[in-house]
Amino acid sequence: MNTLAAMSEDDGSEAIGRTESRVEAIPAERVAALAATLDIASAPMAGEPLPPGWHWLFFNPFVRRSEIGVDGHPKRGGFLPDVGLPRRMWAGGRLTYHAELPVGATAEKESTILDVVPKSGRGGRLVFVTVRHRISAGGTLCVEEEQDIVYREAPATDAPKPVPAAAPEGAEWSEEVVPDPVLLFRYSALTSNGHRIHYDQPYATGEEGYPGLVVHGPLIATLLQGFAQRCRPDAALAQFSFRGMAPLFVDRPFHLEASAGDTPETLALWARGPDGELAMKADATFRT
Repeated sequence: MNTLAAMSEDDGSEAIGRTESRVEAIPAERVAALAATLDIASAPMAGEPLPPGWHWLFFNPFVRRSEIGVDGHPKRGGFLPDVGLPRRMWAGGRLTYHAELPVGATAEKESTILDVVPKSGRGGRLVFVTVRHRISAGGTLCVEEEQDIVYREAPATDAPKPVPAAAPEGAEWSEEVVPDPVLLFRYSALTSNGHRIHYDQPYATGEEGYPGLVVHGPLIATLLQGFAQRCRPDAALAQFSFRGMAPLFVDRPFHLEASAGDTPETLALWARGPDGELAMKADATFRT
């Protein structure tokens, strides 16, 4: 890759090609807990397929308290590189659903760091890390994912807030979501996500400068995938890509919206914030 020559070890380039593997059961009880958290009346039973995006419940390390950083994430280093930047966020990703992942199965997740790219933005230094995950059960590849993680500097206290883009108009489908504190807490607990911006109000506002608790990006992406399936109930989701554009906050209702894509098997989706801002954009492709 042509970026490697310009990187130093502090950029995390030595992590490219690093792999790790985890094996975990997909218990029906945990799946039922997410269904209840999302206010879904009927959860998938053992042997039935795990819904799209629900694999993020699993394979999340629950580290010892002494191994947790100030922000609630595991301390830098280990599998993901330590690039010397204090803030970390999940920027987006691309998912392919090759086969059904059965509830109750034992699955294996193999992760590989594909790329580490340093950049400079208006807020200072950035490092983008791309990780590929492959989840298999019974020797069958079920889910393949490329995850984009961005590390950044802490913004200056007097730095101007970025102005988000406006969400698209002309939605053919729309649903409202009210992200209350209990939803955020329960999703954090179910996904072993200790990041304090999702449940610790003083930290989120005082240390990271947000106006309130932040809605998880993977939660929004999970909601969009479920919404996509409700828009196309007779087709199976084959691919889903998404990118976070602006944060959403607790107790501020937002909308999941969609319109027909460029081809019959596709949908364009987005999350519209309470002020009309584009919070997340996504594309879904269905197996017809």
